[in-house]
Parts: sequence; structure tokens; C-alpha cells
Amino acid sequence: MGIPETCKQILEILADGEFHSGTELANTLGISRSAIWKQLRTLPKLGLECVAVTGKGYRLIQPIEMLAESKIHSELTSEVEQLISKLIIFDQIDSTNSFLMPIAGQALDSGTICIAEHQTAGKGRRGRAWVSPFGSNIYLSVIWRFSNGPSSICALSLAVGVAVVRALRQYDIEGIGLKWPNDIYWQGKKLGGILVEVTGEADGPCTAVVGLGLNMFLPETAGKTITQDWADLRQVMPETVLSRNHLTATLINKLISIIATYDNVDFTSYLDEWRSYDCLKGKMAMLYIGKQQLQGEVVGIDDQGMLLLKDMSGKIKAYASGEVSFSFGK
Repeated sequence: MGIPETCKQILEILADGEFHSGTELANTLGISRSAIWKQLRTLPKLGLECVAVTGKGYRLIQPIEMLAESKIHSELTSEVEQLISKLIIFDQIDSTNSFLMPIAGQALDSGTICIAEHQTAGKGRRGRAWVSPFGSNIYLSVIWRFSNGPSSICALSLAVGVAVVRALRQYDIEGIGLKWPNDIYWQGKKLGGILVEVTGEADGPCTAVVGLGLNMFLPETAGKTITQDWADLRQVMPETVLSRNHLTATLINKLISIIATYDNVDFTSYLDEWRSYDCLKGKMAMLYIGKQQLQGEVVGIDDQGMLLLKDMSGKIKAYASGEVSFSFGK
């Protein structure tokens, strides 16, 4: 799976964010300038913005760093390397979760990681699309096999959220919060999301595909399609240039460390830490469960990771699933 080789070669040249003339590109690749122009016209389909200036040439509005398997492996800890069975990188794919789900029941593939430069049908919760421009963000999924049934990992997405925050805090990023059940927030804006899909028998071993989307840089045109407030790491750290390969490896280190031990320690080991990042607690919110709408004040999560909502009468109930809408300023 991938984009046309000529297009990829052009992107490798333009990745530095500097101007490159059509003549330079044509000579380097040994093709005509019209062929270059034809490939450049496809970049918006990849979620990329390219500008053309007479006398200077073409450049991407933001430099990109393509994924490199060797660079990612070089940053992984020896313990995590031993736990990973396979690392697959795609130029283009429909969805990293969708790729892994068909093989999720095969025990030998536990520890398989799939990463993509671009997703054509990125998956968010409840069937929503995940905006996935080429070479700009993190799109990552991992298969893991658990010895007990799906009920034993019902709070796995919350533990994965803790892993993501731990990774980001290694870069001295402040203001990161977690929104129940599986969103990464920064100053009231969505920075990333987690999608856990599970297969297996109710009483037997199960396998989870844990997906993570994290915004590093969202081009303006791509961001316009998102219907909620969002943030990317460029906004969070405007003076810092993060290595996408290094961040990917840091995330894998933290994710695998938590996922691999979850059977033995479960969510209780991360409960207090999750609560310290809770950005919903104390806020008035609307909880959507199917067609049902429940309004109240979020008072946190219980020891099993269920949302605690206090209704207008003051009664507190726990909810295992649902979609929460809230105003960050209230």
C-alpha cells in the first residue's frame, strides 16, 4: 500500500520546507516539468499544502519528517524491542486499526505495530473520521493478546491515555489532560485520541487493537474539516521542532510498557495518575448513551474507570460508556 513512487520522491525533496524549482525537481527525478506539476496537484488529496512562487519554485507550508524504521528502532528500549514482534510502516493505508483487526486473533501477531504516513479512512470513536494528512502526525496501532476476556480490559483505553501523557511529559509539555474515556486534551482542545477494538470470546482470551492518533501539525485546510476545537504540538510547543520518529519511539516505549503488563496490574495501578490528569472533573457535561442524553456534573471516575456523573438531584451514578460533551470554560 502506498502513494505513487514519483510523488513520494517529490515529497522527500520538498520535506525540508524550502523552495525547489520545477526544473530542479524534473532534473533530479529525470522526468518532465509537466509530470512534476501533475504530481504536485495530488498533494491536497494527501492533506498537504504546497505553495508556488514565480522565480523560486515550490515548497510545503510546513516541513515534514518521514517515518524511518531504523530511526524508530534506535530509540526503543531493549525491553520494548523484545516485546515487539513486528513493526510495519505504510506510506498510505485506509486505517492502521482496520489493517490490524483481521489478524488480531492470531496469537503469534501479538506485539505487531502498524504506523502510517497517511490514512485515507482514519477511524475515530463511534465511526467518526480521523483527519490524517501525510507525514504530519502520529497514526499508530498495536495488537496485544490478553489472557482474560474483554471485561478484564474495559479500562485499557484509560491506561493507554496515561502512557501517552507520560510520553509527552518527557518533552516538558505542560497542560496535558485526559478526557474520559479516551481523548488527549491540551488547554480545552483535542490533541489526540485513542481507539481500542477488541475481539475474542467473553470468557476466554481476547485480543485488542489499540490505536492512537496524535496531532503534531495539522494544515489549516485539513483542520477546517474537524468539528471540535483541536490543537497540535506545533501550537503547544511553537519554539520547538519535534522529531516525529523520536516521538513515535517514545510513544511506543510508554505504550508497550503499560500494555504488556496490564494483565498483571490492571487499571488500578494507574487510577491515581489518571485522576491527576482528569480535565472533566467538576465540569457540567452532557453524556450521550445512544439516543439518551444525561446532564450533570462530572465528579471523576470510580475505581473501575467508569464515569461518575452527579445529576440535578444530586445523585451520583457510574457509567461504563458514552460520549461526553462539555464546555471547558464552565
